[in-house]
Amino acid sequence: MKLRTIFTIGAAIAAVACGKAPQSESLTQWVDMRIGTGGHGHVFMGANVPFGAVQLGPTSIPQTWDWCSGYHVSDTTVIGFSHTHLSGTGIGDLFDVTVMPVIGEVTYARGTEDEPQSGLWSYFSHADEVARPGYYRTRLLRYGIDAELTATNRVGLHRYTFPTSDEAAVVIDLENGGCWDKATETRMEAEGDRVVTGYRYSTGWAKDQKIYFAAEFSKPFTSFELKGENNMYGRASFATTEGEELLLKVAISPVSVENAKENLAAELPDWDFEATAQAADAAWNDELGRVRIETADSSARRIFYTALYHTMIVPSTFCDVNGDYRGADGKTYNAEGAHIYTTFSLWDTYRAAQPLMTLIHPDRMQDIAATMVDIYKQQGKLPVWHLVGNETDCMVGNPGICALADAVLKGYVPNREEAYEALKASAMVPERGMDLRMQYGYIPCDLYNEAVAFDLEYAIADWSVAQVARELGKEEDYAYFLDRSKSYRHLFDPETHFLRGRDSKGGWRTPFDPFSAIHRGDDYCEGNAWQYTWLVPHDVEGLIECFGSKEAFTAKLDSLFTVSSELAGAASPDISGLIGQYAHGNEPSHHVLYFYTMIGQSWKTADKVREVLTTLYHDQPDGLSGNEDAGQMSAWYILSSLGMYQVEPAGGRYFFGSPLFDRAELKVRDGLLTIVAHNNSAENRYIQSVRFNGEEYDKPCIDFESLARGGVLEFEMGSEPKVWYEL
Repeated sequence: MKLRTIFTIGAAIAAVACGKAPQSESLTQWVDMRIGTGGHGHVFMGANVPFGAVQLGPTSIPQTWDWCSGYHVSDTTVIGFSHTHLSGTGIGDLFDVTVMPVIGEVTYARGTEDEPQSGLWSYFSHADEVARPGYYRTRLLRYGIDAELTATNRVGLHRYTFPTSDEAAVVIDLENGGCWDKATETRMEAEGDRVVTGYRYSTGWAKDQKIYFAAEFSKPFTSFELKGENNMYGRASFATTEGEELLLKVAISPVSVENAKENLAAELPDWDFEATAQAADAAWNDELGRVRIETADSSARRIFYTALYHTMIVPSTFCDVNGDYRGADGKTYNAEGAHIYTTFSLWDTYRAAQPLMTLIHPDRMQDIAATMVDIYKQQGKLPVWHLVGNETDCMVGNPGICALADAVLKGYVPNREEAYEALKASAMVPERGMDLRMQYGYIPCDLYNEAVAFDLEYAIADWSVAQVARELGKEEDYAYFLDRSKSYRHLFDPETHFLRGRDSKGGWRTPFDPFSAIHRGDDYCEGNAWQYTWLVPHDVEGLIECFGSKEAFTAKLDSLFTVSSELAGAASPDISGLIGQYAHGNEPSHHVLYFYTMIGQSWKTADKVREVLTTLYHDQPDGLSGNEDAGQMSAWYILSSLGMYQVEPAGGRYFFGSPLFDRAELKVRDGLLTIVAHNNSAENRYIQSVRFNGEEYDKPCIDFESLARGGVLEFEMGSEPKVWYEL
């Protein structure tokens, strides 16, 4: 059976053959939730609303890398339906408060696939699955139970259709979490004969996670018993008739059971499953409607709207309806009218996901930036990779600096002085190699692992601080951080023309192989010298100077795409989506194609952007070339298909590439931004000229403020390379 046939994505797809999507058209029909569930995409499968606290979906038996989201299309096991999941990440966690309907007595454990009775798990068939934004359905083959899921922001709603049985039950599982997550303390109790409350504390990627819940059934249970070792399972028993529907509402809170109850009462006071699913669909349509595209290519339309959907799963809500949330210091705070977020995969998302969000989600950006500043106040530095109130310190550099600086420079932070304090203080924390960098001017490879990767990301963050310092008139700070942002020059080897590890005595690491990558064991992070030599998006002119000439720089950049794609050493599977040694499957390469536009060879950007858009993204489960990474892989597609990309980490210069679609309309801060590509086709992929609001435009990029004000951006396309701008 072909995988294309196993998910319902809406018969209306066939009805829209070409042309502009009408304003009333349902855009959720174009979201194909299979995309990214295969390969190494790691995307979430299940029901949620945009940026919701709840991601309610199936969790499978396997706990290995490709199951970081709890689901992989190659697998057909399910241990239950969990209320929290990650999407696209390279590390697994969460899968909290898992619910499984069963028939008869079961073994209260995760179980193993080679022993069918070893746990309460069941097989399902992809042929029985229906998945669309805000709704999921499957059939549990072991029990003959149909399971349907939908959600509000903080509440998951289950509907289970049972066969006739005196031994029907719904099991709440607090033992099993995501991948490396382990429960440290749990509690569950019945309140009457329809409500169960409790909490789950756990440690994993997030070292100190706490989640509270309140669950309410649509009919009384006949009994409620704690089961399993350490009483981490709760069994609510029922007698059911053939085709009887049992509903369950589960609200979560990061603060308390009482807050979970309040969330439940506020968001889902009734039992109307269809209305809740329709409301979720409407919420997704509203968010997807921020960008409307015109194309005759239905596959590209599916890829686009699925990508847009993937950019709106996180950051996720991390406050209760009353404003309470758990701070990075473990204390309870109140947002006082603001909205608090979590799941900040910033090493990934500062590159494209946030620049996209600043364009189409101006209503959320102030709260996202404020959340980052609050995290700084609570833990003494801006977030690196923040998850449910925990700093994981995952990945290299100071990406929270880039994200906050970008928000400041784009006008989303009212208190710029407070934000600057957070930026500067975070850039000066003497940890994770920064103390060595301040001592030596770079991070010596004999004193710190992944030294080149850390140093380059710190340089990018320093440049971002410098831009805010200049904006605020802090000239001394501007000069200091701008100088520090050039630390990459210490790592440039003029003989090999690579950025490479340098030791504390000034010598180069030997032996040296630019194709070699040793995962978590060399000078780079999920990459090699070929990929990291270009990680200077903030100072392309300075990097060209290192090469000695633009010609030498260009020749080396050209060779990036033509050398062998073979990798030496114990390389990470993250190094994927290879064109030569350009690795689109991982974030450090994402800006590189736009260097050509920056040096006056925009036709090469057009060629390579179109190649990536049409060969490394497709509408199948393995349609992503690497981890989706919390929206970043998808955001690259969105921005690039619209014809632009923010190369520099902060400030908002979007460099032109090659628009894929004939027309797009974006709801931006001050109105509507219309992007039109005249005479556009696979052959006519080269920009011939640009007009903005009717005037000739002779620059290779456009600034954020111009885009955010709205207007009409027109590209005239042609089949011959042409440079239409002045550098």
